[in-house]
Amino acid sequence: MELERALASLGNILKLEERRGYNNKAVMGGLERFLSQTLLPSLESSGTSQQAVVIRRVAGELGGYTALPPDQRAARIRAALQVLRNGETKPAPTAARIHLKQAPSQAVPALDEAIVTVPYVGPKRQELFEKLGIHTVRDALEYFPKDYHDRSTLRTIAELNYGNKETFVAEVRTVSLRRLRTSTNLLTAVLADHTGTVEATWFTRGYYRPNIEQGQEMIFTGKIGQYHGKLKVEGAEFEDIERGLLHSGRIVPIYRSTEGLPPKLLRRVLHDVVSYHAPRVAEYLPAYLLERGGLIGLPDALGEIHFPTSWEGLETARRRLGFGELFEMQLGALIKQAARRKQAGGVRLLGTHADLCLFLGRLPFRLTGAQQKVINDVLGDVGSEAPMLRMLQGDVGSGKTVVAAAALVAAVAGGYQGALMAPTEILAEQHYRSITRLLEPMGERAPRVALLTGSLKGRARTEVYEGIASGAVQVVIGTHAIIQQAVEFHRLVLAIVDEQHRFGVEQRAALVAKAHANPHMLVMTATPIPRSLALTAYGDLDLSIIDEMPPGRQEIQTQAFGPAERSQAYARLHEEAQAGRQAFVICPLVEESEKVEAKAAVAEYERLQGDVFPDLRLGLLHGRMKAAEKERVMEQFRDREIDVLVSTSVVEVGIDIPNATVMLVEGADRFGLAQLHQFRGRVGRGSQRSYCLLLADSPGEDGRKRLEIVEQNTDGFFLAEQDLLMRGPGDFYGLRQSGVLNLKVASLADVGLLEETRNLAAGLLEDDPRLDAYPELARRVEARLNSLAEAN
Repeated sequence: MELERALASLGNILKLEERRGYNNKAVMGGLERFLSQTLLPSLESSGTSQQAVVIRRVAGELGGYTALPPDQRAARIRAALQVLRNGETKPAPTAARIHLKQAPSQAVPALDEAIVTVPYVGPKRQELFEKLGIHTVRDALEYFPKDYHDRSTLRTIAELNYGNKETFVAEVRTVSLRRLRTSTNLLTAVLADHTGTVEATWFTRGYYRPNIEQGQEMIFTGKIGQYHGKLKVEGAEFEDIERGLLHSGRIVPIYRSTEGLPPKLLRRVLHDVVSYHAPRVAEYLPAYLLERGGLIGLPDALGEIHFPTSWEGLETARRRLGFGELFEMQLGALIKQAARRKQAGGVRLLGTHADLCLFLGRLPFRLTGAQQKVINDVLGDVGSEAPMLRMLQGDVGSGKTVVAAAALVAAVAGGYQGALMAPTEILAEQHYRSITRLLEPMGERAPRVALLTGSLKGRARTEVYEGIASGAVQVVIGTHAIIQQAVEFHRLVLAIVDEQHRFGVEQRAALVAKAHANPHMLVMTATPIPRSLALTAYGDLDLSIIDEMPPGRQEIQTQAFGPAERSQAYARLHEEAQAGRQAFVICPLVEESEKVEAKAAVAEYERLQGDVFPDLRLGLLHGRMKAAEKERVMEQFRDREIDVLVSTSVVEVGIDIPNATVMLVEGADRFGLAQLHQFRGRVGRGSQRSYCLLLADSPGEDGRKRLEIVEQNTDGFFLAEQDLLMRGPGDFYGLRQSGVLNLKVASLADVGLLEETRNLAAGLLEDDPRLDAYPELARRVEARLNSLAEAN
């Protein structure tokens, strides 16, 4: 293509883009692709001819055009057309002068060496790096940026815009230093290029002086201000253009730092590590997976994630590294699951059919299809020698208790014992009453059930201990009192844990240790878990879901109220209380500490009792109260001695108060979707219409959106997925703290990729169950397995 024709064609394309409202459709594939793939390659033999320089300048003006909003696109098109009209002849800095990929400035130690051995770190800064979790050179290589700033678009001085943060190349014409007061100096420089000059200033302390000298050509990045009508730049970052660019003139990585560790120093150290080690890192994914997924290799991905050469390169790096993380996690989960299924030592429960038929046939209600399916899953597991490890999740009121009861009947019918452990006494008592009621129709064939909690004392406790040890007690329901040293089971083969995330690894292990053999374990939760978390954090467990509510369950009317509508919500609550029903009031979430939250709850209780509901009986529940005191308050509420229970979020998930018809949540915009749904599930247990009233303080956009979603949706699993998208995984079961989701790049929102990596992992394990052909992949998976062991 002749350059004159190319310039004319480019001008027509830019004018067409202008007429079309800057929609990036003037040419197929968009302007950036046209310039980078069609026009610029044709200039390779054109050197620095005037036309080639103009075209390159236009390409520079349109860098990043695709990602810009319409108003910024318009400004870029006008600037590009101006370049064409002026026939600009002085070339802007090009890739030949601005080196984005550079060699390390110093020799770099091996990956497993301590970070203190890296140049620029040393003993004094070692502690600062370790605060960031960077203990070794390998940690530094895998310490990815939290964000990126685009400083790749270079302006001339004439193009600098007031109020913007701009990057430009200029020569230092003059430099002067003036002392203002004790220990404070003002460094002033006049910077110039072929379009004009701008003054730059830096305030310094003591004897420190920025390394800037007259005659240097440098690249500057700073916010453009003005003084007496003239543009100026204050405190700009700068680099010598001939040394290659790290902090400007490119897409600059922004790392999470700590006080005392300058961002530029951290970036320099990480650059040295990455530029040396990334090209030398061995690929650990099978070649066929890279080819099948169109993924770049690990060396390129590490280089691009830290110091991207383009936004497209950054995206390909994220895709490759995210795929690798999820693939490792899925391999770990499947390996652990396969090992458990092959494990010997479990007790196969046989001869249970008659008792199960009796139990199920005499239930006072009809099972839902979901309940029947889950019971079949559980009975299939306990009929195998491989010990069951199944998670049962179902919304509040979905009927998980009858599944637990069926499993306990199977254990007893097989000649063994079962235990159910709940996190609090009131929940344990609730399970005891519910399961006893379900078993009663079996008559003499009903398992003998005992309740064991911390409040059981003296002779009564001794009798329960003796019954458990002799086998006279066949089913034990209780709190962590079940795992006390004094408790010895006769033949325990089934352990059921309710709200399993409320117990630590040691507590669950202690229950397993009391078993007759490697026991079957069923863990239950009323917290709906998003499918993406089920595929990752709990990927080694078999999963059953009760996604169908029993008939007759009251639909709860949910309504959000603004600050000015508070009195309407209070009136609704008061009306229900006057009719003999009860209500919960959840206090606003206070994040500072449990102590501060408790103090706020006391103040809210006193306000409501004194100013809003003086004629009602109010009770108070918060996390700073002793366990016995909490139990006493809940018993009073259950026995209708309290009309309104004012509580922090500690109020139990599964607490069953059929007479409670109002859940009023103060500061509802501060809670997540899943937690609001949990609150809502604590009412609507009886035959009366129930209400969930969400009071917002001063919600922002996200808060308003959350309240709107809860108002319009009652599906706990949908809400859990939305919560994960909006807030991340940290609020589910404390996963952020456990480290099980040590995902630095991958997104749990991409359920499609999660399922793809699971299928690919299953295929690889079918061919190579021990990953013998991929030792580095096996090492990484082992680390994931360790995380899963800690979480489960």
